[in-house]
Amino acid sequence: MVSNFRQKEILELAREEGKVTVDSLAAQYDVTVQTIRRDLSDLADSGRLERVHGGAVIPSGVVNIIYEERRRLNEAGKKAIAVKCAHAIPQGASVFMNIGTTTEAVARQLLDHENLLVVTNNLNIANILSANHSCEIILAGGILRRADGGIVGGMTVEMVKQFKFDFSVLGCSAIDSDGDLLDFDGQEVMVSSTAIKRSRKIMVLADYLKFQRTAPLKICSLGDADFLFTDATLSKDLMANCESWGTEVVMA
Repeated sequence: MVSNFRQKEILELAREEGKVTVDSLAAQYDVTVQTIRRDLSDLADSGRLERVHGGAVIPSGVVNIIYEERRRLNEAGKKAIAVKCAHAIPQGASVFMNIGTTTEAVARQLLDHENLLVVTNNLNIANILSANHSCEIILAGGILRRADGGIVGGMTVEMVKQFKFDFSVLGCSAIDSDGDLLDFDGQEVMVSSTAIKRSRKIMVLADYLKFQRTAPLKICSLGDADFLFTDATLSKDLMANCESWGTEVVMA
């Protein structure tokens, strides 16, 4: 019974932080590391966590994490990234923002910006920015994805094609070691890829968890981006690649 209660709390902590470690959990619950390893193995066997060296993370792969759970992952990190990104967007800019919990965090930081034009395929972003009466909001039409408030499909792509944006603010599901931005939904990838082609500057948002995950579809490369806003410590190779690409890495 105690074990079940502890595992429930461990799972909740993993959802909030994105990762848990054996040593910190053993200290927190005053149990042996072997006990925690058994807890993590049980959670991994049931598919609720994925074991990594020294701990466990929320699982990923070919299926995305439930959107409400994604909102709770590394909230503090996403807010810090959003503050940096919003600071880099000037008043009066035209901006495209795609689907994602970190792009939603940026929208909250844009509530005091004046004379913005924001085009988005994210109902949540439109609702957040509706509180900014100086912001003109254009919702790209298409098929509503109820799971996350995203709007996707050919109609969405065609609408995005009509614009020329100062900035595209893009989230993704994962970034691999080569610097490729990855996602799960082909229709969403088409919308983001179109926005990239129609933007003067590309801003990529990725907290440290995105570098620990994977997804099957490529959006673009960090080499296509002007800025990467992150709270992750990049590998030496990826940092060197960003320098060679001219991609500015902004640490939150």
